[in-house]
Amino acid sequence: MYIARSGPRGVHEICVACRASGFNGLKQRGTRRRFSSQGSQRSVSDSRKLWYRSFGVLLAAGAGVALLYGSRRIGLQELHAEIPPAPGEMTIEKTKKRKGLSKEQNRDSISSQHLQVKKSWENPGVYAWGSNSGRVAAPDSDETFVKSPRRIPHFDGVLLRDIKLDRNFGAAIAENGDLLQWGSDFSAESRQPIPTLKGKDLTQVQISRDRIVALSSSGKVYTLPVSQPDQLSGPKPQESSWIPFLSSTSPVSYRTIQTPEKVTFIASGLDHVLLLTSSGRLFTAASSSTEFPSKGQLGIPGLTWTHRPEGAYDQPHEITTLRGFNIRHIAAGDYHSLAVDGEGRVFAFGDNSLGQLGFDPNAESPYIDAPSLLPITKLYAGTSHTPRVTSIAAGGVNSFFTIDATRVAAPGEDPSGMRGIGRVTSDTWACGQGTWGGLGNGRWTHVQGSPTKVKALSGLFEYDEPTSTVIPIRLARLSVGSTHASATMNNVTHIGAHSDSSENDTNWGADVLWWGGNEYYQLGTGKRNNVAQPLYIRPLDAVEKKGKEKEKEKEEHRFQITPRGRVKVNGRWVDMEQRVECGRFVSAVYSGVCM
Repeated sequence: MYIARSGPRGVHEICVACRASGFNGLKQRGTRRRFSSQGSQRSVSDSRKLWYRSFGVLLAAGAGVALLYGSRRIGLQELHAEIPPAPGEMTIEKTKKRKGLSKEQNRDSISSQHLQVKKSWENPGVYAWGSNSGRVAAPDSDETFVKSPRRIPHFDGVLLRDIKLDRNFGAAIAENGDLLQWGSDFSAESRQPIPTLKGKDLTQVQISRDRIVALSSSGKVYTLPVSQPDQLSGPKPQESSWIPFLSSTSPVSYRTIQTPEKVTFIASGLDHVLLLTSSGRLFTAASSSTEFPSKGQLGIPGLTWTHRPEGAYDQPHEITTLRGFNIRHIAAGDYHSLAVDGEGRVFAFGDNSLGQLGFDPNAESPYIDAPSLLPITKLYAGTSHTPRVTSIAAGGVNSFFTIDATRVAAPGEDPSGMRGIGRVTSDTWACGQGTWGGLGNGRWTHVQGSPTKVKALSGLFEYDEPTSTVIPIRLARLSVGSTHASATMNNVTHIGAHSDSSENDTNWGADVLWWGGNEYYQLGTGKRNNVAQPLYIRPLDAVEKKGKEKEKEKEEHRFQITPRGRVKVNGRWVDMEQRVECGRFVSAVYSGVCM
């Protein structure tokens, strides 16, 4: 269900955007109105009937006037219609408080969203679901699948900096910056996450085919084997101590990837990793011990295992063709890479066999080994809109782009007399493989070269009360797994309900939608069917209901994610938020600490 803040202006535009995009619902401080998909259709149908009736009344009135005028001309008797009875007085029913409930209990009873926010603050942790063949979604269980969101007991009351999931191994960064690992590929005996790389103040983690890549707060990049036996048996570097002239051997085997500048962000595919530096330079390196990148994803023409420079196999290589473009965002799929510069231009390179780079694939040349500029402006040709890419995301064989399209005056138009000039519309586009519904466009396209619009995530607006304006709803975050994806909306949220505010003042978070492959129950719907367009799932702690209660739940209850807020956890105040992570056939929602 789509939520918007309603108000005296822009409501019509909001409703139109909701209906056109598949979202349904409207919310206002103190009063919440929810419309299901069927309800939206009924309201549209009713409004059309009302229009038809209004038009009929006007037509009849016009005919009556003509008849009256004509009757006077030819001497016919005048007819008079009966006066309709006065309409009954319309009353607005006020929100009723249930007797015997406290203010907070009343909030919980009238809003599942308020209850979700409350639970996320009181019981932070990690929910996971999907494939459990490697004991990742449920480390303490031998079930093959986890069909609906389930808490991982080890993380109860725990905040994390980051998490990444493969169906056979998991990696997370604890609040103190230590690396935690679990899963069958890590250890055949372990049944819970175990600290491995400690004392490095890690902030971000990525996973490749068989290695963990982690970034520290100082900008240093570490890589280590997924397997615990390999960590214990491999070469271990010497580490300095806080005591002068004293060093020790690391308890686990790891390597470092050193660049001439501080690395601020990393993104990894199955065999490669992208390294973005503080000055906007982009480096790439091999990230797997078993396969060297061979599909152009490193962005260096001619670079292969047999034609590589001397030195370590995982040494970084700068993409010199992008030097000076001030790269701001990076993303990596299994075998392809994306980069966006400060001007909103997208560069893509690597495997394009399924159109995941945004170009029509060429069977004779399935790979593009040098950064190529994606012609985004063609997507808006003839629309009088100027596009600018604001973010990118990739995973598996799919790519996503969010675009701010600004309305401009077309040639020959006078902007001074036009409305809407300068108005920004936020759109989401996708390309790659849609066989399992991963494009989110409602189709099951096998190959999608030219980007296709994800209509359910495009052209959305809401009324913002503080500014009294209608604003575009952008995406706060896109997480893309091997075959499925999730979008966290950047809609207006509210977490300011307190003891002195109204008993009907409730908190609500950001909407989250899911789509794509569901063979391993990774969408969290409890079913196994793939989904080709974004949908909502139930709240994480929801209990399965049946019959009329289930239908009512579909209309009123959906999972929302808690935005950033300062709350008390384990007796201390911290800034935290919930985040979504789509992995390789596994999904998770975790309580993340804000750095």
